[in-house]
Order: sequence, then C-alpha cells, then structure tokens
Amino acid sequence: MTFERVTAGGGIGPEPAPVPRQGESVLTGAVSPAMRLQILSTEHWSLLASRSLAWNESFSRAGMFLSTLSGAIVALGLVGGASGFGEAFIVLALVILPVVLFIGVATWIRLGASNYHEALCVIGMNRIRAAYLELAPDLERYFVMSAHDDFRGIGVTMGVQPGGGRAFWLAQILAGTPTIVTILNSVLAGAIAAIAALRIGGAPSTILLVGAVGFLIVLVAHWLYTRQGIAKLQAGLHPMFPSPEGD
Repeated sequence: MTFERVTAGGGIGPEPAPVPRQGESVLTGAVSPAMRLQILSTEHWSLLASRSLAWNESFSRAGMFLSTLSGAIVALGLVGGASGFGEAFIVLALVILPVVLFIGVATWIRLGASNYHEALCVIGMNRIRAAYLELAPDLERYFVMSAHDDFRGIGVTMGVQPGGGRAFWLAQILAGTPTIVTILNSVLAGAIAAIAALRIGGAPSTILLVGAVGFLIVLVAHWLYTRQGIAKLQAGLHPMFPSPEGD
C-alpha cells in the first residue's frame, strides 16, 4: 500500500522539490531568489553581530589587563618608595606580578580565539557577498569589501591594504593588540625571573641573564602558539571564491 499527498481540492499534490546539492549556485533549486536573499541577509547580519561581539570582548579584555597592570605598578611603586625597595617590595612583587602575568596570558589566549573567530566570520561574510553578486551581478561596482574567501579577500574585508611589502606587514603585526600583550607578558615574565634571582642573592649579571631568559621563553612560547593558530586556519581554509589572478 502506498500513500499519496492530497491537496485541498482532492487532487494529488506535486512531489517536494529536491534539495540543491552542495556546490550548486544560489540561483538553482526551488527556493525563490527573494527567499534566498532573505536567508543570506539574516546570516550576514548574524555574522556581523558575532564579529562585533568578538571585537568588544577583545577590547574589554585588553583594557582589563592594562588596568590591572597599571594598578600593580602603582602599588609596587608606593610600597617600594616606603620600604626603600627592600624585602617588602620583593615579596609583594613576587605575589602580585605572577597574578598580573596570569591575567595577561589569559587575555592573550582570548585575543587569539577572538581573532580566529573573526576570521571565520569574515570568510562567511565574503561568501555571502559572493552570493549577493550571483543574485545581482550589476551591483559589484558598489561593493567596497571583498567577495573572495581566500587570504587576500579576508585581508581586504578586514581593512588590511594589499601589497606594501614585508615592512608594511611587519608594521601591521607590531601594531596589533596581541603583539602588544605578548611584549607586556614577556616583560612581566622577565621581571618576575629577575626579582626571584635578586631574592635568592644572585649577582647583577646573573639577575640580568635570568630576566632575559624569562623574557625570551615567554616570547617564543607566544610565537609558537600563534604559528599553531595560523596553521590551523590555513589548514581549514578551502576557498570557494578565490581572488582572480593579478587582482
């Protein structure tokens, strides 16, 4: 026995339209272009809101870390001035600075996660922008952001100017908030190591060496973690709309 769908008038209704296969154009399938535009617009605004939340969290976490660091430095300065930078200052520094370093490392990890999340949002927004152009190709001249989901297209949408050479890219990296937090964390680690060496009675040269080693260890650890995150993004990125050659 078989069952058939019957319409209100008593006739047999049409079979449901097949679901478009993966990779088909947005213009194919049974869904109307207007409905497709509505779906794409909803997803676009969802990604935009998610990207905005990532930015807000990055700024708030970085601000919290800098405020904590500033307060710790002021407290240490007051105690050091009152105690002649003696035993009380060293003990307080070895208590406060590790806590500040923990907050800095946690902030840096969250900044990396937010940057990764933002990159995913930008990829999705660029793909949706490509879908807009499939629906209305004549609107391409009005688009400022990219409709390509490769690294070049991601850079255009994120406001990173193409070209400029290595010096330009190095300046962009150095000006980034994660780099600033990385340097501050490394300096904190070096200061903690140097104060600990001072506490156990190390020579001045030994104190400087221990501080430099602490600085380099944290700096290299941050760099290796960043490389791992970039490699993860590169491995998971499979552009569907690559930038034209020579664009």
